[in-house]
Amino acid sequence: MEKTVRNGDEDKRRIFEELPVPQALRTMVIPTIISQIIVLIYNMADTFYVGRTNDPYMVAGVSLILPVFNILICLAGLAGVGGGTLISRLMGEHRDDEARRVSWFCLYISAAMALAYALLMALFMEPLLLALGASDSIYIYARQYVFCVIVLGAVPTVLSNVMSNLVRSTGMSKEASIGITLGGLLNIGLDPLFMFVLLPRGYEVLGVGIATFLSNCCACLYFFTVLYRSRKRTVVTFDMRSGMPSKNSIGSIFFVGIPASITSLLFDLDYVIVDKLMVTYSEVSLAAIGIVLKVERLPLNVGIGIGQGMMPLVAYNYASGNHKRMDDTIKTARILGLAVALGSIVLYELFAPYIIRFFISDPETVGIATNFLRARVLATPLMFMSFFTVYLFQAFGKGNIALFLGVTRWLVFNIPMLFILNALVGMYGIVWAQVTADSLTVIMSLIVYGRYKRRSFNHIRQQRHTS
Repeated sequence: MEKTVRNGDEDKRRIFEELPVPQALRTMVIPTIISQIIVLIYNMADTFYVGRTNDPYMVAGVSLILPVFNILICLAGLAGVGGGTLISRLMGEHRDDEARRVSWFCLYISAAMALAYALLMALFMEPLLLALGASDSIYIYARQYVFCVIVLGAVPTVLSNVMSNLVRSTGMSKEASIGITLGGLLNIGLDPLFMFVLLPRGYEVLGVGIATFLSNCCACLYFFTVLYRSRKRTVVTFDMRSGMPSKNSIGSIFFVGIPASITSLLFDLDYVIVDKLMVTYSEVSLAAIGIVLKVERLPLNVGIGIGQGMMPLVAYNYASGNHKRMDDTIKTARILGLAVALGSIVLYELFAPYIIRFFISDPETVGIATNFLRARVLATPLMFMSFFTVYLFQAFGKGNIALFLGVTRWLVFNIPMLFILNALVGMYGIVWAQVTADSLTVIMSLIVYGRYKRRSFNHIRQQRHTS
C-alpha cells in the first residue's frame, strides 16, 4: 500500500466514499456544468460578436476553424482524460504516490504535444485552410483566427484543459470549474474591447482571436497558482522529483487517452465534412450551419458536464470495488442528462428563429439556420447517450471498448450517413444525418454496455464464490 497524500485529498475522499450519491454527484457535476456553459458562451461569443458585423464571410471564417481548434481539445483529452481517470482509479486503490507521478507526466507530455501542433499549424496553415474549404472571401479571416488561437494559443489552451481534468479527478471540481469559467468570462469581456475599441474596422476577427488567446493564458495562469498553493495536499503536481510513473501507468494513460482523442478527432472530421458538403450549396449555408453547430452545444455541453463530473466518481468506486455506489451514480447521471436533452428539444423547437437572430440578422441566414436547428436538436438525447456510454468505459479504464464505440459511431454510422443523405435529399439531408446515425449508435452502445455489465457481474460473483 502506497503512502496517501494527507489532509486535502483525504477530505476529498468523502465525496467518493461517504456522501450520498445525489449529493456527491451534485458536488462534482454542478461546477462542471457551469464551466461547460461558460465555455460554450465564450465559444459562441466569438460568433455572436463577429455576427454583429452582419458579414457572413467573417462568420464563416470563424466557423471554419472549429474543427482545427477542437484538435487542441483532442490533445488535451489524451493526457487529461487518460491521466485523469487513471488518477481517480489510483486514488480508489490508495496508490497516491503513483498518482503524483502520473500527474506530472501528463502535464509535460501535453505541453510538448501542443507545442508541436502549433509549429505544424504555423508551417502548413495555408494548404490546411484551403483544404477545409476556405474561399478567397473567407481565407483572410480564417488565417487571422488560426494564428492567434492555434499558433500562439495552443500551449496555454491545452495545459489549462489538462490541468482542469486532473484537478477534477481528485475531487476538486469547484477549482477545476473556476479556472475554465475564468477564461470564458475574460473572453466574453475582451472580445468587444479588441473588436470595436482597440482595433480598426475590418479587423474584428483578429480582435476575437487576440481576446481568446489572452483569456486562455489567464486560465492557464490560474491553474498554475492552484497547483502551487495546494502542492502539499494534492496528488496533482509539476514536480518530477517523485520519479517516472510505471510502465503500466503510462500504458493506461494512452490506452484510455488515445481512444478518447481519436473519438474527438472523428467528431472533428464529421464537422469538416459537414462544412465541406454545406459550402457546395452556398457560403450563407455554411454560415448558417456554423451558427447551429454552436447553438446546439448548449444541451450537449451540459451533458458533457454531467459526464465529466460523473467520471471520477465512477472510476474511483470501480477501482475500490464499491459497484453499488458506482451503479447508483451512473443511473442518476443518466436520468439527469436525458432530462436536459429532452428539455432542449422543446426550447429550440419553439424559439429557434429568435435564437438564431441573436447571432446574425441577415434574413436568408436566419431562415436556413432556423430549419437546420429544428432538425439537429432532435438528435440531442441520442448524442448524450452515445458519449455518456463512452465516458463510462473511459472511467472503467476500458479504452479499447471506448475506441470501438467511437470509431463505429463516426466511421460506420455518422460520416457515411452524411454522404448518403446528401446524395438522396440534398442540403437538408446533411442536417438530418445526425438523428439517423445516432439512433443506430445508441442501440449499439446499449447492447455493448449490457454485455460488458453482465460479464463483469458474472466475474465478480465467480470471484466471491471462489473466495
